[in-house]
Amino acid sequence: MNESKRIQTLFIDLYHGHPWLDVTLDDTLSFITAAQAVQRPIKDANTIWEIVNHIIAWRENVLKRVQGEIIETPSNNYIEKIKDPSEQAWRITREALETSQKKWLYFLGTFNEADFINEYPVNKLTYYQHIHGIIQHDAYHLGQIVLLAKITNP
Repeated sequence: MNESKRIQTLFIDLYHGHPWLDVTLDDTLSFITAAQAVQRPIKDANTIWEIVNHIIAWRENVLKRVQGEIIETPSNNYIEKIKDPSEQAWRITREALETSQKKWLYFLGTFNEADFINEYPVNKLTYYQHIHGIIQHDAYHLGQIVLLAKITNP
């Protein structure tokens, strides 16, 4: 198995497979309602929904980086208040996460592994580091989501 396939497996496992950490994004979010996702049980902390939008935006940011685009990260770090807390809007957010998953899997399926060593000029990290970094980012925020879900639905 080549490295891109191994990384695809990591993306799949964390999203809806069987990761080492034993929880997945899709399964965790499938039990969370819009009302729960928009709650802010910890003052000055992010909501589940804000975190999911942040995950999506960073997945898109890093995907563009490893496709050669220079990205300017906004000062809000992709954290924005939820304007429409409806179940339909929550479903659309979850669909956007699924779309980002499909984009990453397609990218990794077509990626030229010789490009892993390419550097993103802004921070000098390799594409390989960026790709593993976004998986780590997803896992980090999944932990936050799991904790917030327990607090908002005891």
